[in-house]
This record gives sequence, C-alpha cells and structure tokens, in this order.
Amino acid sequence: MHRRPIKGGERRILKPMMVGIATKIEFDERGVPWIAGTKIKVAEIVLDKIAYGWSPEEIHFQHPQLSLAEIHGALAYYYENQGQLDAQIKNDLKEANELAAESSDPIFRRRLAELKQRLA
Repeated sequence: MHRRPIKGGERRILKPMMVGIATKIEFDERGVPWIAGTKIKVAEIVLDKIAYGWSPEEIHFQHPQLSLAEIHGALAYYYENQGQLDAQIKNDLKEANELAAESSDPIFRRRLAELKQRLA
C-alpha cells in the first residue's frame, strides 16, 4: 500500500484495485481475431497504426463505425499477443504476394522487368 501526502501533511492510504477491461475481440474458425460485431480484423487496426502511424483518434476518424474503446481494445489485444499477431500478419502478407504473383499477367510482368533493367 502506498501513502500519499495530502493537505495539512496527513497521509492517505491508497488501496490497489484490479480493473477488468472488455476488449470485445472474437475469433473466426481459423483463429483470426476480429473486433466483435464488425467486419474489421484486429490486424487491420494494427497495420493502420504501424504503416501510417495513426493514433487511435485518427483510426477512429478513418473507421467511424468503431468506437475508441473498440480501437483501444484491439490495440491492447495486439500488445498482449504481439508475437502471434506479427507472425499472422507476416504470413498473410506472404500469401497475398504469392497470390498476386500467380494471378498477374506474365507478359506484363516480363515487360515490367525489362523496363526496370533498362532504367537501372
């Protein structure tokens, strides 16, 4: 317990208190965390913060359907599970790059590579 001086030199005893915070996170069948009741993944909020440097207030401006509590809850969940979510984000990015490579036009990709070589 902490004692903190108050007016007149008296000391008040402060008692510790546990506070629970509901993060409103739900998981799909693959174990991906989503903000409950929305179509927004926790990773999307995290990427807004990391990629753009957005504050929770800016994220709220960009996603007005989310409350600040939901945004802070998503960020809190991320910080509590950062290693797992970073791995998931990295894996999702790898899959997206593979799909983009498979689905793009090979002739266009070859021409683009040739152009890049000429400019280098």
